[in-house]
Amino acid sequence: MVRHEKPSFVKEIMGRGMMIGMVNMEDEDVSEWRVHGQIITVHFQKVSELLEWDDLFPGQIDEDLEEKDARQIGAEIPMPPFYSYSYMDIIVVKLPCKYPPEGWKRDVFRLQVHLVAANLAVKRNKGKNGKMKLIFLSKCMPMMEIFRCKELKKREGDWWYYEPNMAKLAQKVSLPIGSFKLALSLREIEMNKVFDISNSKSREAYATVLHSSAQYVCGAITLAQSLLRTGTSRDLVLLLDNTISKPKRDALIKAGWKLRFIKRIRNTRAEKNMYNKYNYSKFRLWQLTDYDKVVFIDADIIVLRNIDILFQFPQLSATGNDGSIFNSGVMVIEPSNCTFNMFMQHIKDIISYNGGDQGFLNEIFVWWHRLPRRVNFFKNFENSNEVSAKNQLFEADPPQLYAIHYMGLKPWVCYRDYDCNWDVGYLRVYASDVAHRTWWKIHDAMDENLQKFCGLTRQRKIELFYSRKEAEEMGFKDEHWKINVTDPRKFT
Repeated sequence: MVRHEKPSFVKEIMGRGMMIGMVNMEDEDVSEWRVHGQIITVHFQKVSELLEWDDLFPGQIDEDLEEKDARQIGAEIPMPPFYSYSYMDIIVVKLPCKYPPEGWKRDVFRLQVHLVAANLAVKRNKGKNGKMKLIFLSKCMPMMEIFRCKELKKREGDWWYYEPNMAKLAQKVSLPIGSFKLALSLREIEMNKVFDISNSKSREAYATVLHSSAQYVCGAITLAQSLLRTGTSRDLVLLLDNTISKPKRDALIKAGWKLRFIKRIRNTRAEKNMYNKYNYSKFRLWQLTDYDKVVFIDADIIVLRNIDILFQFPQLSATGNDGSIFNSGVMVIEPSNCTFNMFMQHIKDIISYNGGDQGFLNEIFVWWHRLPRRVNFFKNFENSNEVSAKNQLFEADPPQLYAIHYMGLKPWVCYRDYDCNWDVGYLRVYASDVAHRTWWKIHDAMDENLQKFCGLTRQRKIELFYSRKEAEEMGFKDEHWKINVTDPRKFT
């Protein structure tokens, strides 16, 4: 038996005659805890060592088929028979920690112990004033995806003391354990059937960030206009710095954004002069603490249908990208200075798989909740079989997609006559004239004074001229390079 001396703060939070749940503490000498009350050992079957993290987050899921068949499929993580245990005042948990080997956070047993503790707290809560106390023993910080950073009350060595928000914790444990099942289905979106624990719409906002260059100003203007067309009443907040000129800032305000000025955060691993040099500025979203919930949307996205329901989901909810990785183009977050400070403390030692904010955030929030891909629908074609079906979705009227994510070259840097991704060999997987027209419909509905911020620079016109010439030399059979360009921006 291993003996860890109790933390000194136990005297402050515990009296006598308490019911003390012990989770994963079988190899610990807990005799000194008996002075505070009755020890209840929680027994559960350890998850199979054959179950790997990727089994919880399968990459390819047919969501249309999933909508038709609501049966839950995928991996199961054993849980104890919670109702066979007495009510508890405090839960003491020993957490596995395999730090520092790469991927140490993606440990299924580690997740299991967290979920046992969380479910126990929700189902067996007897704490005073509805509060449940949890004390963790671990060299690693408990998963902030489940026990939020700001719920940490005290820390002493390897001991961590939390008082979680029970409503938020209950919502967390009600969601699927991985991405094999949607956190909400399209059918549930339509029915507005979801776990709503929001306090006030005034404490919720959509947000985007301009961190790289003024090139995305047009995208941000169009995004704001598309959101307002859906009838949302939430605030629209845009983070930027003074590298964006005053006329462009005025246009962003007119488009619907409330501007928040920030100091950009440099990505220390970004290569010199790369576009992602300041993409860690996205971390500033967690400093929007005058909001309880923020739905972040990249500036190369347009929203076609109201997605306010996303505010009812917890951090971090997003669409899948590949395997156990979520896409950070649309994500639900919960601002917290504590979380932001934790990002900054680890900004140099966390290795992003793609060198950007998406890779960084996926190393923080390894356990996330899958939203339907139609709320962040990628404009790309992985194979020729997708072309017809995707293009039908891009042009459906009324819209079937909630948002389109314009990957590759953006619509506003192309001529409006066709998608210029057709002209670049390695970018042709992102080419869709149908999706291109959908973006331009939003643009054309905007005030003309906003449209002028979607112009083409002289340099960009030169680049388009040469990419068309190269497409002709390559002999692309679709012959987009033959199209007579009538876009008035070519001549101004």
